[in-house]
Amino acid sequence: MLIPFLQCCARMPLAGLHFFGAGLGWLVYGLSPTYARHCRENLLASGLCRDESVYRSTLHAVIAETGKSVTELCKVWFGSDAEIARLVTCDDWDVVEAARRAGKGIIFLTPHLGCFEISALYTAQRLPLTVLYRPPKRAALEDIMRAGRVRGQVSLAPANLKGVRLLYKALHRGDAIGILPDQAPGVGEGEWADFFGRPAYTMTLVTRLRESSGAAVIMAFAERLAQGRGYRLHFRAVAADPLDTAALNRAIEDVVRSCPAQYLWGYNRYKAPAGAAPRQAARNDE
Repeated sequence: MLIPFLQCCARMPLAGLHFFGAGLGWLVYGLSPTYARHCRENLLASGLCRDESVYRSTLHAVIAETGKSVTELCKVWFGSDAEIARLVTCDDWDVVEAARRAGKGIIFLTPHLGCFEISALYTAQRLPLTVLYRPPKRAALEDIMRAGRVRGQVSLAPANLKGVRLLYKALHRGDAIGILPDQAPGVGEGEWADFFGRPAYTMTLVTRLRESSGAAVIMAFAERLAQGRGYRLHFRAVAADPLDTAALNRAIEDVVRSCPAQYLWGYNRYKAPAGAAPRQAARNDE
């Protein structure tokens, strides 16, 4: 029953959805002390705000933009394909075409920045795309997620061994895959690397995929434009070789610096998965 409701909400103007989203962001910030603490601590520790005034204004923007990222899903997941194309402006598609000509597949890295959901849908209107995703704990939410995401040429690969095999197969066909590179991996699936000057348990999957396939790596993010005017989609080739976890985090940092107010600072990026040794302890064992 929730899907028809979301489809109805998709008819609202994007500016209206963003208006309500900003309010939602402040509501969640006020009701969740843990989330609020992560927002403050992660943004402050990033070093991106030169003084207290900039920090405060950026934090306020982060709170509102995070709320917008929730309400805009009605439009992104359940709006028409034509509307997706209308909302997105992209001046960097030549980066993608250059990678396609190489014929070794493309690894799109889409951090928790801007409207990362629309990046995949826009891209899948133009080429086959297999996206790695972590199924939610509630099956009903997965049904909604799949209804919104599986469109155009999108295929979903669950974040398990079966899903990873699907990613390898797609790359070896010369197709494209999409990964959230700043998602905290499980124990044994990552290693410690600095992210904005602090140790973060970082996935090693991107490195393994790149080494196995020789695929091009492209950072993609959809910048949310003011007043509901849509999104500007950016593509940047990642040339780091080797692309280890340190280089991966630096590439993410570069795009976050271009639009820090739209990064998901409330995400607990610095948590240690159960069973993983803290970074300091790992160093002592070396």
